[in-house]
Amino acid sequence: MPPAPSRLKLWLHKWLLPIILPIALLIAWDLAVRFSGTMLVPSPKEVALMLWDFMFGGIYDDAFSQTLWVHWIKSVERVYLGFGLAVLIGIPLGLVIGKNTTARRFIDPTLQMLRPIPVTAWLPLSMIFFGVGPNAAVFLVFLGAVFPIVINTTFGVRSVEPRLFEAAAMLGCGGAQMFRQVVLPAAMPSIFNGLRLGHGIAWFLIVVGEMTGVPQGLGAAIMDGRMLSRTDVVMAGMIVIGLTGFITDRILVSLNNHFLKWSPQHNV
Repeated sequence: MPPAPSRLKLWLHKWLLPIILPIALLIAWDLAVRFSGTMLVPSPKEVALMLWDFMFGGIYDDAFSQTLWVHWIKSVERVYLGFGLAVLIGIPLGLVIGKNTTARRFIDPTLQMLRPIPVTAWLPLSMIFFGVGPNAAVFLVFLGAVFPIVINTTFGVRSVEPRLFEAAAMLGCGGAQMFRQVVLPAAMPSIFNGLRLGHGIAWFLIVVGEMTGVPQGLGAAIMDGRMLSRTDVVMAGMIVIGLTGFITDRILVSLNNHFLKWSPQHNV
């Protein structure tokens, strides 16, 4: 029997290993800026200063100083409103498509036709449908997140082993009880995969969504920074989006590990 790993080794594997690559990338970024001599790309130190000023002010005292929290809250509201709508619609729709052949033949062809259309192509129509403002951003986030949720949920339902249905039927399980106790638990790993994919796309699309004329939001701040040639603002906004998305993804992973202790896909 192999010896149990030491606590130090487990700690190093859990906490030290994940930060090695980000630190290496920061060093490579800093060296690239130093040796290239370019003024267009800020160094990590300049971006860190911008992040501090973005949060607390006191460095540049310009239009971006102390505005991070306002932009962050607005973007979080839009992302999770759109993502929440995608979850509320995408999971039930995927369950129906996966379980019901008639529904699948009726809905799936249209779904597969709409899915390849880039969400950015919906930008002009979203502004016509919802006007210039936050509703258009929420719609684009919803549209980007709903497809992976529906597709993965459908896949999870259709992948349920037929033997599970036979075993459940022998134990007297049927109808809605079969759906709750067999179909839904067996599809949960795929549902969580869809949630993680949809969540990542939701944050990806908030920048596009906030190009619709909203004055506040991380995407709006990034666009303003681009227009003013403030690359440090652009990169600071990117870092905030990445960190926020990462933290929420860890919450989804924790929920996945909690609800899927019985599955080989727990401890993602």
